[in-house]
Amino acid sequence: MNVITNASDKSDRAITSLTQLIETLKAAPSDQFESIAQHLSLTKTDVLPYATFSPTSYTRNCLELNERFELILLCWEPGQMTDIHDHGGEECWVYFMDSQFEEIIYERSHSKLSQTQSKTANNGSISYMSDFLGVHSLKNAGKRRGFSLHLYAKPIMSCNVFNSLSDSFEEKKMTYDTQFEIH
Repeated sequence: MNVITNASDKSDRAITSLTQLIETLKAAPSDQFESIAQHLSLTKTDVLPYATFSPTSYTRNCLELNERFELILLCWEPGQMTDIHDHGGEECWVYFMDSQFEEIIYERSHSKLSQTQSKTANNGSISYMSDFLGVHSLKNAGKRRGFSLHLYAKPIMSCNVFNSLSDSFEEKKMTYDTQFEIH
């Protein structure tokens, strides 16, 4: 995981609400998304109205979707994790909240996967991922429910997910558990 910043690194330009974040993203060119992500200062209280949980899998809750970006809140029970996946060619910034997360990055060469990194992200940490860096999986490694806010520079309609039974990647259409309109 490439941790860009931690909560203690925030300046006085902090983004402290989802409404402020969405308005800022709508007004900014995509080459400023990293800087915007570095100024996030959101808490569990900010995202709880949009949170849904499932005992069987993390949930994907769409907070904003337009032609330039997609903002999704993932809600995790302890121990839940993603499959190994890419990002459909798009850039992704992840802001972690209220738990401890593990990110494992893999290099894909031919039909083989090899783990290259395993890092821990705590509350307020931000990570960046793109297909140029490899593929990855995320896990709520903490003992309590957690949240992660995912910003994609252009929406991801599908991605490639690793199928351990066939030992290959398969294209998967992305879906949401819920969709919200935040004003």
